[in-house]
Amino acid sequence: MYGGGRGYQGGGMGFGPPVTPPIIKQLMIANAAIFVMTLMMPGIVAFGAATPVLFWEHGYLWQPLTYMWLHSLHSIFHILMNLFVLWMFGSPLAMVWGAKRFFRFYLLCGIGAGLFIVTIPYVFVASQGQAALHIPTVGASGAVYGVVLAYSLTWPDRTIMLIFPPVAFRAIWIIPIMLGLSIVGDRSGTVSHVAHLGGVVVAWFLLRREGTGGLLPTVNQLKYRLHRWRMRRRLRAVQREESDWRQRRNDDHTIH
Repeated sequence: MYGGGRGYQGGGMGFGPPVTPPIIKQLMIANAAIFVMTLMMPGIVAFGAATPVLFWEHGYLWQPLTYMWLHSLHSIFHILMNLFVLWMFGSPLAMVWGAKRFFRFYLLCGIGAGLFIVTIPYVFVASQGQAALHIPTVGASGAVYGVVLAYSLTWPDRTIMLIFPPVAFRAIWIIPIMLGLSIVGDRSGTVSHVAHLGGVVVAWFLLRREGTGGLLPTVNQLKYRLHRWRMRRRLRAVQREESDWRQRRNDDHTIH
């Protein structure tokens, strides 16, 4: 549900976008059609899911592309949620960007997230074990998270209203809230947080490169903020040591 925050044309409140562009309809139909096809041929999921060991060791190089068109067959909620978010936040973005730019951005975010999925487990294999290399991942969440980031930076002051719980907030906070809710709600441990974060990171780089991510910090700005945070932490440590030293000195001079 959007509200009439600054940057919202027309004001008032409404559920969902007023218009659904053809590219959004086509993406939704394609995902739904492939989902029905996988119900009839479930073996496709194992073949097209992003699986680290298959990608890097067995040459399944298509998986960072194919995984984003597949969804879990165990719960229809998976595909319904992805399509709902794509419709909600992708529609206004596609109307402003046009079909070609939007589709290119959607694909690149999804493929980039797929590369994160098949690579990150190898980086942390020492702590996660070999089993993590064999876990398949499916879903359009990486691409969808990239779209939501672009939306939140294009209209940062629009008001978003959650249905459950009924909380309103500015669109600029939607990505942190979505990431937090996905982590808190992942009771079964089956949600790919790497895919979500990968989609956001790829979208960040794409928007910075295109010059449309004005609210996004540059790499140099991130380095500066990290340096400043480290200096502040060191300063606080020195202040604590000095405070402890003064306290001990006062204790030593206390007359009993």
